[in-house]
Amino acid sequence: MLAMKDTIKAIEDAGIRDKVKIMIGGAPVHQEFADEIGAEFYARDSTAARNLAREAIAGKV
Repeated sequence: MLAMKDTIKAIEDAGIRDKVKIMIGGAPVHQEFADEIGAEFYARDSTAARNLAREAIAGKV
């Protein structure tokens, strides 16, 4: 999970943070962690991630 925070930092350092949306999820993480590291989206499992990605692409979230 620590690598997720480092990855977001690397994206920021590369100057492309405003060009991407970040989704994390799965059993070891939760919404509060997503908020803490700056991820825009959290999904509890792969099915929820797929559905959330579809909604995000459609501009519904």
